[in-house]
Amino acid sequence: MIVKSTITDEELKRAKDISDKILNYYNSKVVGQPFLGAAILVAMMNNGHILLESVPGLAKTTAAKVMTDAVHGSFSRIQCTPDLIPSDIVGTQIFNMATNSFETKIGPVFANFVLLDEINRSSAKTQSAMLEAMAEHEVTIGGEIYKMPDVFVVIATQNPIEQEGTYELAEAQMDRFLLKVELNYPDPASEVEILNRIEADVFSKREAVCDLNDILFLQEASRKVYLDPAVKQYIVDIVQASRNTKQLIHPNLSQYVTMGASTRAAITFMAVSKSIALLNGRNYVTPDDVRAMRYEVLRHRIMLNFAAVADGVQEETIIDAIIGAVRTP
Repeated sequence: MIVKSTITDEELKRAKDISDKILNYYNSKVVGQPFLGAAILVAMMNNGHILLESVPGLAKTTAAKVMTDAVHGSFSRIQCTPDLIPSDIVGTQIFNMATNSFETKIGPVFANFVLLDEINRSSAKTQSAMLEAMAEHEVTIGGEIYKMPDVFVVIATQNPIEQEGTYELAEAQMDRFLLKVELNYPDPASEVEILNRIEADVFSKREAVCDLNDILFLQEASRKVYLDPAVKQYIVDIVQASRNTKQLIHPNLSQYVTMGASTRAAITFMAVSKSIALLNGRNYVTPDDVRAMRYEVLRHRIMLNFAAVADGVQEETIIDAIIGAVRTP
Protein backbone atom coordinates (compact mmCIF):
# COMPACT_ATOMS: atom_id res chain seq x y z
CA MET A 1 0.00 0.00 0.00
CA ILE A 2 1.36 3.40 -0.98
CA VAL A 3 0.89 5.73 1.96
CA LYS A 4 0.20 9.38 1.19
CA SER A 5 -0.62 10.55 4.70
CA THR A 6 0.32 14.07 5.70
CA ILE A 7 0.90 13.05 9.33
CA THR A 8 4.47 13.24 10.51
CA ASP A 9 6.01 10.51 12.65
CA GLU A 10 6.05 12.90 15.61
CA GLU A 11 2.35 13.66 15.22
CA LEU A 12 1.56 9.96 14.93
CA LYS A 13 3.49 9.19 18.11
CA ARG A 14 1.85 12.04 19.99
CA ALA A 15 -1.61 10.91 18.89
CA LYS A 16 -0.91 7.35 20.07
CA ASP A 17 0.42 8.61 23.40
CA ILE A 18 -2.65 10.78 24.00
CA SER A 19 -5.14 8.06 23.10
CA ASP A 20 -3.31 5.48 25.21
CA LYS A 21 -3.34 7.79 28.24
CA ILE A 22 -7.08 8.40 27.90
CA LEU A 23 -7.99 4.74 27.40
CA ASN A 24 -5.70 3.57 30.21
CA TYR A 25 -7.33 6.06 32.56
CA TYR A 26 -10.78 4.93 31.46
CA ASN A 27 -9.94 1.24 31.95
CA SER A 28 -8.52 1.98 35.40
CA LYS A 29 -11.96 3.24 36.43
CA VAL A 30 -14.57 1.41 34.36
CA VAL A 31 -14.77 -2.39 34.39
CA GLY A 32 -16.29 -4.66 31.77
CA GLN A 33 -16.98 -2.01 29.11
CA PRO A 34 -13.65 -1.43 27.29
CA PHE A 35 -15.34 -1.04 23.92
CA LEU A 36 -17.49 1.79 25.26
CA GLY A 37 -14.38 3.80 26.16
CA ALA A 38 -12.97 3.37 22.66
CA ALA A 39 -16.31 4.35 21.11
CA ILE A 40 -16.56 7.53 23.19
CA LEU A 41 -12.97 8.42 22.28
CA VAL A 42 -13.73 7.94 18.58
CA ALA A 43 -16.76 10.21 18.99
CA MET A 44 -14.53 12.81 20.66
CA MET A 45 -12.02 12.58 17.81
CA ASN A 46 -14.77 13.44 15.33
CA ASN A 47 -16.81 15.88 17.45
CA GLY A 48 -19.61 13.41 16.92
CA HIS A 49 -22.37 12.13 19.15
CA ILE A 50 -23.06 8.70 20.50
CA LEU A 51 -26.27 6.88 21.43
CA LEU A 52 -26.01 4.28 24.20
CA GLU A 53 -28.69 1.66 24.59
CA SER A 54 -28.93 -0.61 27.63
CA VAL A 55 -30.89 -1.29 30.76
CA PRO A 56 -30.11 1.06 33.69
CA GLY A 57 -27.02 0.58 35.82
CA LEU A 58 -24.40 -0.44 33.25
CA ALA A 59 -21.98 2.47 33.78
CA LYS A 60 -23.17 4.78 31.01
CA THR A 61 -23.08 7.88 33.23
CA THR A 62 -19.88 6.74 34.90
CA ALA A 63 -18.15 6.23 31.55
CA ALA A 64 -19.17 9.71 30.38
CA LYS A 65 -17.89 11.33 33.58
CA VAL A 66 -14.61 9.38 33.51
CA MET A 67 -13.86 10.42 29.94
CA THR A 68 -14.70 14.02 30.82
CA ASP A 69 -12.32 13.92 33.80
CA ALA A 70 -9.58 12.39 31.63
CA VAL A 71 -9.47 15.45 29.34
CA HIS A 72 -10.39 18.08 31.95
CA GLY A 73 -13.60 19.00 30.14
CA SER A 74 -16.88 20.44 31.36
CA PHE A 75 -19.73 17.99 31.99
CA SER A 76 -23.48 18.45 32.02
CA ARG A 77 -26.19 15.90 32.70
CA ILE A 78 -29.76 16.40 31.48
CA GLN A 79 -32.41 14.02 32.77
CA CYS A 80 -35.06 13.82 30.07
CA THR A 81 -38.70 13.76 31.14
CA PRO A 82 -41.96 14.29 29.21
CA ASP A 83 -42.37 17.80 30.68
CA LEU A 84 -38.88 18.95 29.61
CA ILE A 85 -39.08 21.84 27.14
CA PRO A 86 -36.44 23.10 24.65
CA SER A 87 -35.54 26.18 26.74
CA ASP A 88 -34.64 23.87 29.63
CA ILE A 89 -31.85 22.51 27.43
CA VAL A 90 -30.62 25.32 25.18
CA GLY A 91 -31.50 28.31 27.38
CA THR A 92 -33.86 31.26 27.26
CA GLN A 93 -34.20 34.99 27.87
CA ILE A 94 -35.22 36.24 31.29
CA PHE A 95 -36.54 39.74 31.98
CA ASN A 96 -34.48 41.64 34.55
CA MET A 97 -36.74 44.13 36.26
CA ALA A 98 -33.79 45.97 37.80
CA THR A 99 -32.30 46.83 34.41
CA ASN A 100 -35.60 46.72 32.50
CA SER A 101 -34.04 44.46 29.89
CA PHE A 102 -33.86 40.82 28.84
CA GLU A 103 -30.85 38.73 29.83
CA THR A 104 -29.85 35.50 28.14
CA LYS A 105 -29.45 32.47 30.37
CA ILE A 106 -27.75 29.67 28.48
CA GLY A 107 -28.79 26.09 29.13
CA PRO A 108 -26.87 22.98 30.20
CA VAL A 109 -26.20 22.00 26.59
CA PHE A 110 -23.22 24.39 26.60
CA ALA A 111 -20.65 21.89 27.89
CA ASN A 112 -17.90 19.79 26.33
CA PHE A 113 -19.71 16.59 27.25
CA VAL A 114 -23.47 16.47 27.61
CA LEU A 115 -25.14 13.35 28.98
CA LEU A 116 -28.70 13.28 27.67
CA ASP A 117 -30.18 10.61 29.91
CA GLU A 118 -33.15 8.65 28.53
CA ILE A 119 -33.55 10.83 25.45
CA ASN A 120 -36.64 8.88 24.39
CA ARG A 121 -38.51 10.17 27.47
CA SER A 122 -38.44 13.75 26.22
CA SER A 123 -41.06 15.05 23.81
CA ALA A 124 -40.48 15.22 20.07
CA LYS A 125 -40.16 19.03 20.22
CA THR A 126 -37.45 18.84 22.87
CA GLN A 127 -35.62 16.08 20.98
CA SER A 128 -35.70 18.26 17.86
CA ALA A 129 -34.18 21.24 19.71
CA MET A 130 -31.38 19.10 21.10
CA LEU A 131 -30.65 17.40 17.81
CA GLU A 132 -30.46 20.78 16.08
CA ALA A 133 -27.77 21.84 18.53
CA MET A 134 -25.97 18.56 17.88
CA ALA A 135 -26.08 18.96 14.10
CA GLU A 136 -25.39 22.68 13.77
CA HIS A 137 -23.12 23.10 16.84
CA GLU A 138 -25.01 26.29 17.62
CA VAL A 139 -28.35 27.48 18.98
CA THR A 140 -30.37 30.65 18.58
CA ILE A 141 -31.71 32.39 21.68
CA GLY A 142 -33.63 35.63 21.28
CA GLY A 143 -32.43 36.01 17.71
CA GLU A 144 -28.76 35.72 18.66
CA ILE A 145 -26.55 32.76 17.73
CA TYR A 146 -24.54 31.02 20.44
CA LYS A 147 -21.80 28.60 19.42
CA MET A 148 -21.13 25.29 21.12
CA PRO A 149 -17.65 24.63 22.61
CA ASP A 150 -14.92 23.52 20.18
CA VAL A 151 -15.11 20.05 21.73
CA PHE A 152 -18.80 19.16 21.90
CA VAL A 153 -19.97 15.56 22.36
CA VAL A 154 -23.48 14.47 23.28
CA ILE A 155 -23.83 11.06 24.90
CA ALA A 156 -27.51 10.13 24.77
CA THR A 157 -28.95 7.05 26.48
CA GLN A 158 -32.13 5.10 26.11
CA ASN A 159 -33.63 2.02 27.74
CA PRO A 160 -34.72 -0.55 25.12
CA ILE A 161 -36.96 -2.45 27.54
CA GLU A 162 -39.30 0.12 29.05
CA GLN A 163 -41.38 1.87 26.38
CA GLU A 164 -44.24 3.32 28.44
CA GLY A 165 -44.25 7.11 28.35
CA THR A 166 -41.50 7.33 25.73
CA TYR A 167 -41.17 9.08 22.38
CA GLU A 168 -39.23 6.97 19.91
CA LEU A 169 -36.58 8.81 17.91
CA ALA A 170 -37.37 9.18 14.21
CA GLU A 171 -35.05 7.59 11.65
CA ALA A 172 -33.76 11.00 10.51
CA GLN A 173 -32.92 11.88 14.12
CA MET A 174 -31.17 8.56 14.74
CA ASP A 175 -29.01 9.23 11.69
CA ARG A 176 -27.55 12.29 13.45
CA PHE A 177 -25.68 10.07 15.90
CA LEU A 178 -22.21 9.08 14.81
CA LEU A 179 -22.42 5.74 16.64
CA LYS A 180 -24.96 3.61 18.45
CA VAL A 181 -23.52 1.31 21.11
CA GLU A 182 -25.47 -1.45 22.81
CA LEU A 183 -24.22 -2.51 26.25
CA ASN A 184 -24.59 -5.92 27.88
CA TYR A 185 -24.33 -7.09 31.48
CA PRO A 186 -20.77 -7.67 32.77
CA ASP A 187 -19.53 -11.19 33.43
CA PRO A 188 -19.22 -12.43 37.04
CA ALA A 189 -15.49 -11.68 37.32
CA SER A 190 -16.00 -8.12 36.07
CA GLU A 191 -18.88 -7.61 38.46
CA VAL A 192 -16.70 -8.67 41.42
CA GLU A 193 -14.03 -6.20 40.25
CA ILE A 194 -16.66 -3.45 40.09
CA LEU A 195 -17.50 -4.08 43.74
CA ASN A 196 -13.80 -4.06 44.62
CA ARG A 197 -13.23 -0.69 42.92
CA ILE A 198 -16.27 0.88 44.54
CA GLU A 199 -15.08 -0.43 47.91
CA ALA A 200 -11.64 1.06 47.23
CA ASP A 201 -13.35 4.38 46.33
CA VAL A 202 -11.47 4.69 43.02
CA PHE A 203 -14.05 7.08 41.58
CA SER A 204 -13.30 9.78 44.15
CA LYS A 205 -9.75 10.05 42.78
CA ARG A 206 -10.23 12.24 39.71
CA GLU A 207 -7.41 13.52 37.55
CA ALA A 208 -6.86 14.81 34.05
CA VAL A 209 -4.35 12.88 31.95
CA CYS A 210 -4.80 15.20 28.94
CA ASP A 211 -6.64 18.39 28.08
CA LEU A 212 -9.06 19.65 25.45
CA ASN A 213 -6.19 20.89 23.26
CA ASP A 214 -5.06 17.28 23.00
CA ILE A 215 -8.52 16.32 21.75
CA LEU A 216 -8.39 19.10 19.17
CA PHE A 217 -5.02 17.73 18.10
CA LEU A 218 -6.50 14.22 17.73
CA GLN A 219 -9.33 15.63 15.63
CA GLU A 220 -6.88 17.33 13.28
CA ALA A 221 -4.57 14.30 13.13
CA SER A 222 -7.48 11.97 12.40
CA ARG A 223 -8.43 14.00 9.34
CA LYS A 224 -4.89 13.59 7.98
CA VAL A 225 -4.96 9.78 8.01
CA TYR A 226 -4.64 8.39 4.49
CA LEU A 227 -7.62 6.59 2.94
CA ASP A 228 -6.73 4.63 -0.18
CA PRO A 229 -9.24 4.88 -3.08
CA ALA A 230 -9.76 1.11 -2.92
CA VAL A 231 -10.72 1.30 0.76
CA LYS A 232 -12.91 4.31 0.04
CA GLN A 233 -14.69 2.28 -2.63
CA TYR A 234 -15.05 -0.55 -0.10
CA ILE A 235 -16.92 1.83 2.23
CA VAL A 236 -19.23 2.94 -0.57
CA ASP A 237 -19.86 -0.68 -1.60
CA ILE A 238 -20.94 -1.56 1.95
CA VAL A 239 -23.37 1.35 2.11
CA GLN A 240 -24.69 0.61 -1.37
CA ALA A 241 -25.15 -3.05 -0.43
CA SER A 242 -27.34 -2.04 2.51
CA ARG A 243 -29.73 -0.45 -0.01
CA ASN A 244 -29.71 -3.42 -2.41
CA THR A 245 -30.06 -6.33 -0.02
CA LYS A 246 -32.48 -8.22 -2.27
CA GLN A 247 -29.77 -8.55 -4.93
CA LEU A 248 -26.86 -9.31 -2.60
CA ILE A 249 -27.89 -11.30 0.47
CA HIS A 250 -30.07 -14.36 1.00
CA PRO A 251 -33.83 -13.76 0.62
CA ASN A 252 -34.37 -15.21 4.09
CA LEU A 253 -32.61 -12.10 5.44
CA SER A 254 -33.27 -9.46 2.79
CA GLN A 255 -37.02 -9.75 3.41
CA TYR A 256 -36.55 -8.03 6.77
CA VAL A 257 -34.85 -4.87 5.45
CA THR A 258 -37.06 -1.86 4.70
CA MET A 259 -34.43 0.85 4.35
CA GLY A 260 -30.68 0.95 3.87
CA ALA A 261 -28.06 3.36 5.16
CA SER A 262 -27.78 6.97 4.04
CA THR A 263 -24.76 8.76 2.62
CA ARG A 264 -24.07 9.95 6.16
CA ALA A 265 -23.19 6.32 6.93
CA ALA A 266 -20.42 6.41 4.31
CA ILE A 267 -19.12 9.69 5.75
CA THR A 268 -19.20 8.15 9.23
CA PHE A 269 -17.38 5.01 8.07
CA MET A 270 -14.63 7.20 6.62
CA ALA A 271 -14.26 9.34 9.75
CA VAL A 272 -14.46 6.45 12.21
CA SER A 273 -12.04 4.22 10.30
CA LYS A 274 -9.47 7.03 10.20
CA SER A 275 -9.79 7.47 13.97
CA ILE A 276 -9.41 3.73 14.59
CA ALA A 277 -6.30 3.63 12.41
CA LEU A 278 -4.86 6.49 14.47
CA LEU A 279 -5.68 4.68 17.73
CA ASN A 280 -3.77 1.70 16.36
CA GLY A 281 -0.73 3.86 15.59
CA ARG A 282 -1.12 3.85 11.81
CA ASN A 283 -1.32 6.71 9.32
CA TYR A 284 -3.44 4.76 6.83
CA VAL A 285 -6.78 2.93 6.92
CA THR A 286 -7.19 -0.81 6.36
CA PRO A 287 -10.41 -2.73 5.64
CA ASP A 288 -10.23 -4.05 9.22
CA ASP A 289 -10.48 -0.45 10.45
CA VAL A 290 -13.64 -0.01 8.38
CA ARG A 291 -15.20 -3.16 9.84
CA ALA A 292 -14.12 -2.52 13.44
CA MET A 293 -17.24 -0.49 14.33
CA ARG A 294 -19.56 -1.71 11.60
CA TYR A 295 -22.38 -2.47 14.05
CA GLU A 296 -22.10 0.89 15.75
CA VAL A 297 -22.13 2.75 12.42
CA LEU A 298 -24.97 0.80 10.79
CA ARG A 299 -27.31 -0.61 13.46
CA HIS A 300 -29.29 2.64 13.77
CA ARG A 301 -29.18 3.40 10.05
CA ILE A 302 -30.62 0.14 8.72
CA MET A 303 -34.36 -0.12 9.30
CA LEU A 304 -35.96 -3.55 9.78
CA ASN A 305 -39.66 -4.35 9.52
CA PHE A 306 -42.03 -5.80 12.11
CA ALA A 307 -41.43 -9.29 10.78
CA ALA A 308 -37.82 -9.02 11.93
CA VAL A 309 -38.98 -8.12 15.43
CA ALA A 310 -41.44 -11.01 15.44
CA ASP A 311 -38.81 -13.49 14.22
CA GLY A 312 -36.08 -12.17 16.52
CA VAL A 313 -33.77 -11.06 13.70
CA GLN A 314 -31.21 -8.53 14.91
CA GLU A 315 -29.59 -5.71 12.94
CA GLU A 316 -26.18 -7.30 13.57
CA THR A 317 -27.21 -10.41 11.60
CA ILE A 318 -28.16 -8.27 8.60
CA ILE A 319 -24.97 -6.21 8.88
CA ASP A 320 -22.79 -9.33 8.92
CA ALA A 321 -24.58 -10.59 5.80
CA ILE A 322 -24.02 -7.26 4.05
CA ILE A 323 -20.33 -7.18 4.95
CA GLY A 324 -19.98 -10.78 3.80
CA ALA A 325 -21.51 -9.91 0.42
CA VAL A 326 -19.01 -7.14 -0.33
CA ARG A 327 -15.57 -7.99 -1.72
CA THR A 328 -12.71 -6.90 0.52
CA PRO A 329 -9.96 -4.98 -1.31
